[in-house]
Parts: sequence; structure tokens; C-alpha cells
Amino acid sequence: MSQLRALRRMASVLTTPLDPEDFFALVNPLSSARQLRGVVTRVERETADSTTIHFRPGRGWNAHEAGQWARIGVEIDGVRQWRSYSLSAAAGHDPAITVTAIGTVSTALARNTRVGDVLFLDVPQGDFVLPGHPRPLLMLTAGSGLTPVMSMIRTLVPRRPDADVVLVHCARTREDALFHDELLELADQFPGLTVKHWFTREHGTSAEDAGRRLDLSSTTDLEALCPDWRTRKAFACGPAELLDDAEALWEREGVDGTDDTGADLTIERFAPVLLPGTGGEGGVVVFEKSDKEVEAGGDVPLLDAGEGCGVVMPSGCRMGICRSCLTPLVAGKVRDLRTGEVHGDEGELIQTCVNAAAGPVHLDI
Repeated sequence: MSQLRALRRMASVLTTPLDPEDFFALVNPLSSARQLRGVVTRVERETADSTTIHFRPGRGWNAHEAGQWARIGVEIDGVRQWRSYSLSAAAGHDPAITVTAIGTVSTALARNTRVGDVLFLDVPQGDFVLPGHPRPLLMLTAGSGLTPVMSMIRTLVPRRPDADVVLVHCARTREDALFHDELLELADQFPGLTVKHWFTREHGTSAEDAGRRLDLSSTTDLEALCPDWRTRKAFACGPAELLDDAEALWEREGVDGTDDTGADLTIERFAPVLLPGTGGEGGVVVFEKSDKEVEAGGDVPLLDAGEGCGVVMPSGCRMGICRSCLTPLVAGKVRDLRTGEVHGDEGELIQTCVNAAAGPVHLDI
């Protein structure tokens, strides 16, 4: 080890002011001791607005579990932007993300990514994963909420003859439905998978042509799609309204994991659960190091306020989980948009993605 350190010091003398890793990166784009990276190996168009991006990660990547997510960084106009995406590839395979062109970063990834591009990465995270023991499963998804569940299906169904999975996926039309043909092929090939598509903008008499939103205010729709849903371990991912309705239904019907069947519901949200209403009075937010300020409403996350006026803000999941957005508070008070709590002491690290100004605020960024 001492010889290795000596060699690195000698190399540093020759490459100053750059580091040796900067030269290695010219040969191997995945070679970096400071930032985990991945190189894009395949790009597949899924729908008119959605693209799957396969990539080969460099050293430091931890193999993902089915259903997990990872922070992905991409350079846009010279600024590195980070967002969190569910990994749609099966566990044990090189990772992939399936991105829908909504928002600046997702649109850039979905529309502009090419084979050979380099992505900046963080390690996989999340506990929206398959149960440790075989159980009958119900997957309830809508839109891009299918992506983590697709990783689960690709992992479980081909490998387990005893798999018993019912997928109910909601989309506007067949053309909008992610992985539509692949799911039907898997269901034909493996008897342990049953796929029910629910299309909200097509008309007919079957679940395949529902022509309306899946109604979870009662058990009628779910009973028709999966009569034994109460006995299955359920996973749900999709828009907030669907997840809120599912939570209410499971609680109302008493299938919360406390009965003899052990049935319960695990939810993955792509956005934080915020209190209804405006959030408070807001105030002027000063970004001291960036020499910028903006008037922000009481319902506007500090992260959005900063990005809106051109401040390069650290971010990750954008829903209060990963804590990548932590920024020191210099002065003022903030309101947690999830709980309504007003807090703030000098030097406190603020999660800017889920806190808004509660009066004038100064941030050390």
C-alpha cells in the first residue's frame, strides 16, 4: 500500500494541476475515484414519450434489488442536474431506467440520450422490494409507476415456477402503456403472471377497455380484476390519487397485515405527501453565495424557488427521502410542507425539496 501511495504522489506531480484520474477518464469514461459513473449501452423507445436507457456502471455500483431506485445525474447546459429514477431492469442484470419526457431533466434523458453517453450515478436505494418469502402478489400501477414493478416481474416470474403475480396496470391507451407487448408475452409464457390492463380513454365492456379511471372508492373494480386481492401481498406505485385511494381502501377493508392472511399494501411514491392548502405566507429567499434572491410563496419548495432563479441547487429524490438537497440555513424560518411544522435555527441543514419559506429566509448556497 505504501508503494501504491508513493506512485500516486509521483503521478500527481506529473499531472498537476489535474489529478491522475482526470487522465484515466480520457481512456475509460467510467474511471473516476470521485464520482460514480455509467456508460449508456442501449437506448430503447417504449412509447412516444418514454425511453428505456440501459447503462453499464463503473466500480462502486452496488447491484440493485428489484424495485429499487437510484439518483441519476446528467449535464444540461453545463450544469449537472440530478433526479431519482426507478430501475426497470431485472436484478442481476446491468441496470436500466425508463424515463418519460416530463420536466427538463427527464425530457433531456428521454429525447437526447445516445449510446456511449456517460451518466453520473449514485448507488441504488429504497425498500420497495420483493418480499423475502414466496407469496401471492398483487401489483397495482399506473403510468410510469410500472417501472419498479417491471423490475420485480422480470426478476421473479421467469425464475420462480411457484410465482403467483397479478398485475393491474392503468394507462390512457394501449399506445401509452409501458411494456405492453412484453407483459402480454410474459403472461403467455409463464402461468404465474396474470396481466390486466385498464385503459382510461378507451371504451368497451371489459377491463382491457374500461374507458374510465379505476375506481377504488369501493371494492367493485378490484373484485372484478382480482377476486382474491385480500389474500395477496400488494404493491402499488403511480399517481398520488391512485395511491391515496388504495391506502384508504386497504384500511377501510381491514387488509392491513393484521389479519390471518397477512395481506398488506406497500406503496412507492414519486412525490412527497404534502399538506393541502397554501402552506403559509412565504417570503423573500436569499441565496447568499449565489448572490440571488426571489419572492417565494408559502407552498413553493425552496429547491424550486432556487432553480427558478438560476441557482444550482443540490437535489436527488425531490421528495424528502434521500437528503441530497440539504442546505445550511443562515437566517429565517421554514415550513415543512409535509407536516406544517415551522422550524429553523442558524446552521440547521434544510431539506429544500420539502420546505418552504415561512417569512424571509437566507440560505448558504
